[in-house]
Amino acid sequence: MLRFTKMQGIGNDYIYFDGIHQNVPMNKTFIQRISDRHYGIGSDGMIVILPSSHYDFKMRMFNLDGSEAKMCGNGIRCFSKFVYDHHLTDKTYLEIETLGGIKKVWLTLDNQEVTMVKVDMGKPILETKDIPCLFDKKTMINEAVEINGNIYHLTSLSMGNPHTVMFVDNLDFDIKKIGPFLEKHDMFPESVNTEFVQVVDRQHLKMRVWERGSGETKACGTGACACMYASYLLGLCDRDVFVDLLGGRLHITYEDGHIFMEGEAKRIFEGIINEEDFYV
Repeated sequence: MLRFTKMQGIGNDYIYFDGIHQNVPMNKTFIQRISDRHYGIGSDGMIVILPSSHYDFKMRMFNLDGSEAKMCGNGIRCFSKFVYDHHLTDKTYLEIETLGGIKKVWLTLDNQEVTMVKVDMGKPILETKDIPCLFDKKTMINEAVEINGNIYHLTSLSMGNPHTVMFVDNLDFDIKKIGPFLEKHDMFPESVNTEFVQVVDRQHLKMRVWERGSGETKACGTGACACMYASYLLGLCDRDVFVDLLGGRLHITYEDGHIFMEGEAKRIFEGIINEEDFYV
């Protein structure tokens, strides 16, 4: 039997398992089944809390299709709430090991429960070889790219995972007509998360996101950071902005070369499952 907690950060929902006190399967079949919204618990994927030999904790996260991801901004906020609320730590400052690097996290408490989490998301990476992005220039900033006979202007970067950002006049369009083609484009050998951004004013952005391995989701924390920095690079916003996603709002700031993200983290429900039921 496995204990789990379903949590969400502005609508980006994952199933969380304490992998310190129980053995959690991390194979594609199990992850796909528990993430299925009709036959499983239902989520954008799975996140496992693990011990770290050098830091407070280690986070492993998996997409809806069972593929492993490097980082998730909304996921790490909920991860941080999980470890505090489940008494795995009493610290309000944490350093968490991820495949996207070490993330520094600050917890805001209300009646000894975590309500908001601020994360140092690190320095954005622009060099195409490090994103990775197969492009004939050192960076891809507002570059015209032809996809399916259409020209799109893309800004690509890494926030510990690959992103490409496209600016649009409004967000009312069929994202399925472009999202999957960018996700699997040969230009991105590890596939890519795509953000579609509408600039409201210099302190306010709106976005939708197509995440690799999951499709459109309610929110993406690293994506919000990517869209803020792309907007800042192009002179479209200030260093301190609010980003509205389908699931809610994030506060993103750019300070001393690092991007910081702050937003809510909420528990939805907890339960116990028999892992064997998800291999049928």
